[in-house]
Amino acid sequence: MNRYFIHIAFHGSRYHGWQVQENAHTVQAEMEGKLLLILGIKVNLAGCGRTDTGVHARQFYAHFQVPEPLPDEKGLVYKLNGFLPNDIVVYDIFQVDKDVHARFSAVKRTYRYYISRQKDPFHIDQRYFYFGVLNVEAMQQACRFLVGEQDFTSFSKLHTQTATNVCTVTAASWKQEGHQLIFTIAADRFLRNMVRAIAGTLLEIGKGKMPAGELKKIIEAKDRARAGFSVPAQGLFLEKVEYPFHPVRQ
Repeated sequence: MNRYFIHIAFHGSRYHGWQVQENAHTVQAEMEGKLLLILGIKVNLAGCGRTDTGVHARQFYAHFQVPEPLPDEKGLVYKLNGFLPNDIVVYDIFQVDKDVHARFSAVKRTYRYYISRQKDPFHIDQRYFYFGVLNVEAMQQACRFLVGEQDFTSFSKLHTQTATNVCTVTAASWKQEGHQLIFTIAADRFLRNMVRAIAGTLLEIGKGKMPAGELKKIIEAKDRARAGFSVPAQGLFLEKVEYPFHPVRQ
């Protein structure tokens, strides 16, 4: 079998996340349907992760296998972009070693959550609009408690089937750009709903509902009920996925 990586990006508003689900429109189902149409064989895509309903990805990788080598990788990219809807783009397709896995070979993932502080009709499906007063300095101070290898059960969706809730966060910070407030977090892996739950808890700190140091206690409690609300999906972007090798023409 010949294994290939496919590099894509998508606007997630119309989709119930990446992963195939019954009776739901997903990015994976859309991609596999178009590959079947073009290649004439059923292709199973394994994604670098699963995104929630409405979440976007500026960079996303998946891998698939075919019995024979693809004769024209660039041609397949061109055809896929012609068949796929405008909210999904294919940037590249390239062959990788048979043991390289889109999900398990990834060493780092970076997410960003975008908040708009003023009404903006042009980004209604890509930002969370919050107009109240926020103590951004307190939110920034709280971010230091996120960094390191820790059990993030307090920020995980309940009843998931993960073997462990331990993740290693390498960076977490807030930045203001004009009327935007952007939360960036990078880790080796993320739990379901983790980024949205963390962002919501940090907003609770910014609103003055809890001190910055409370975040450390929430993490140690390993109790989802101790954390804050989950912010809406539309402001969340998977920004970057990194591997030990360098994907070509990235």
